[in-house]
Amino acid sequence: MSDTRPAAPPVDRGFLGQPSMLSALFGVELWERFSFYGMQGILLIYLYYSAAQGGLGISEATATGIVGAYGGLVYLSTIIGTWLADRVLGAERTLFYSAVVVMAGHIALSVLPGMLGVGVGLVLIALGSGGVKGNATALVGTLYAPGDERRDAGFSLFYLGINLGALVGPLLTSWLADVAGFHVGFGLAAVGMAVGLIQYSIRRKHLPDKAREIPSPLAAHERTRMLVLVAVALVAIVVLALTGVLSADRLDLAVIGVTIVATIGYFALLLTSRKVTAVERRRVLAFIPLWVASAAFWSLYQQQFTVVTLYSDQRLDRNVFGWEFPVGWVQSINPVFIIILSGVFAALWTKLGSRQPATPIKFGLGTAIMGVAFLLFLPMAGGGPNSAPLLGLVGILFVFTVAELMISPVGLSISTKLAPEAFRAQMVGLFFLSVALGSALSGTLAGFYSEESETAYFGILGAVAIAIGLLVMLSTPLLKRLMEGVK
Repeated sequence: MSDTRPAAPPVDRGFLGQPSMLSALFGVELWERFSFYGMQGILLIYLYYSAAQGGLGISEATATGIVGAYGGLVYLSTIIGTWLADRVLGAERTLFYSAVVVMAGHIALSVLPGMLGVGVGLVLIALGSGGVKGNATALVGTLYAPGDERRDAGFSLFYLGINLGALVGPLLTSWLADVAGFHVGFGLAAVGMAVGLIQYSIRRKHLPDKAREIPSPLAAHERTRMLVLVAVALVAIVVLALTGVLSADRLDLAVIGVTIVATIGYFALLLTSRKVTAVERRRVLAFIPLWVASAAFWSLYQQQFTVVTLYSDQRLDRNVFGWEFPVGWVQSINPVFIIILSGVFAALWTKLGSRQPATPIKFGLGTAIMGVAFLLFLPMAGGGPNSAPLLGLVGILFVFTVAELMISPVGLSISTKLAPEAFRAQMVGLFFLSVALGSALSGTLAGFYSEESETAYFGILGAVAIAIGLLVMLSTPLLKRLMEGVK
C-alpha cells in the first residue's frame, strides 16, 4: 500500500541555513543597536566633559551613575514592552511602535539643550529600546519549531546583527562628536534608527502568524485597573523628582530597587499562576540561579560604559602612529570580536548538537570567564595616566567577548525554551531584568573605582564572579532535572 500522508513542508533555510525572516529581525536589531551603542559610546564623556569641551560638566560619580541607571532602565523597560506584547498589542506591533519611540528619543537628545535633552532623550530611548529588545528576541523564537537544534545557532547569528550595529555606531558617532560636536553625533544615531524602521516595515508582514498573537489579552475590567496603576506610577515619579528624592546622583539606586522588586514579583507570578503547568513551574525554578549568574555577569560586563570608558579616557595610551583616537572608539573593540567569534560559536553549537554543554555549564563558564577578565586588569594597575597599553585592553576585551558569547545569546535562547506558554514574551523580559540589575550595578560599582583602588577593585569583583560561576556549574545536575528535558 502506498503512503498517502502529505509530505512534510520543507525546512526554511533561506538565511545562512536559518529561517528567512531571521534576516528582517537581524536588520532591525542591527540598526537599533547602531543607534543605541553609537549614542552610548559618547554619552558618559558628554556628561562629565566640561562646557569648554562641549559637555555638561557633571561630576564623574554622578555621570557614571546616570549611565548605569539609563542602562538599567533600558532593560527594566523590557518588562513594559513584553507585557504590552503578551497582554495588549502582540510582539510584532509592540516592536514596531517601540522602534518609533527610540528614534524620537535620539532626536530629542540631538536637538534639545543640556539636561532637558538628556532627560527626555534617555527616557524615550530607554522605554523604546526595552520594547525592541524583548520582542525582537521573542519574535526570533517564533521562527523555530520545538526541538529545532538550529535555535542556539540562530540566536548567535541574531547576536551578530546586534554587534555589527554596535561596531559601526560608536566609530561614526564618536568621530562626528569630535569634529562637529556631541549633538551631531546624537543626530546620526537617530538616522540609524530611521533606516532600521524602513527596512523592517517593508518585510514585517512576512513574519509567522504566531508573531501577531496576543497570548493572554487583557479582560475589560483589567484595562481600567492597569490605566489607574499607570497613572499612579507616573504621578509618583513626578512627585519624587520634584521633591529631590529621585535626583541624578540616586538614579542608579532607584533602578536597582525597582528591578529587584519587579524580579521578585515576576518570579512570584510565574510560580503561582494557574496558567502555568507543573512542568513549566519547575522550569521557572531552574531559571532562578541562571538569572542570578546573569546579573553578576552583566554587573561586570556593562562596566564597558562606565569604568572602562573612564579607564580609556584617563589611563589608556590611545596614541596610534602619533594620532590619538576618540575615547568612544574603544566601544567598538568588543563588537569586532563578537563578529569574529559569534560565527565560530554558532558553528560549534551546531556541530556538537545534542553533545553541547548544558545551559548551566555555559552560564557558569561565562560568569567565571568574566571574572578572569577583571583579574587581567591587575598587571596594569597603578601605572598612572596614559600608561595602560592598548593591546592589553584589547586582550581583556577579547576575554569579555568569550564570556559574553557563553551567556548572552544562550540566555536569550533558554528564556524562550523555559518560558511558560502563557508568558512567552514576559519570560524574555524577566531575563532582561537580570541585565537591568547588572547594568544599574555597573554604575553604582563604578563609584568605588579610582586609580588608587584598582588592585582591590578588579581583584575583588573578579574573584566574586569566578565563585558564582563555579557554584552554578556545580548545581548543573539539579538544574537539568528541573528543566525537564530542556537543554
